[in-house]
Amino acid sequence: MKKLWYRVQYSLQNEDGITTVEVILLMVVLIAVVLIFKEQVMELVETIMDKITKQALRV
Repeated sequence: MKKLWYRVQYSLQNEDGITTVEVILLMVVLIAVVLIFKEQVMELVETIMDKITKQALRV
């Protein structure tokens, strides 16, 4: 258990983490995926919300 705790502490103190450029690239990729699949995501969300509304009205 102590080994695990030391690994967690080392990971939190380690400065070789994610750089700003990597974070920006990740955000760009996520935004691109959202823009590409916008219609499918909207349809999925609408379907889920319709099901939730219908089930809530039954109760």
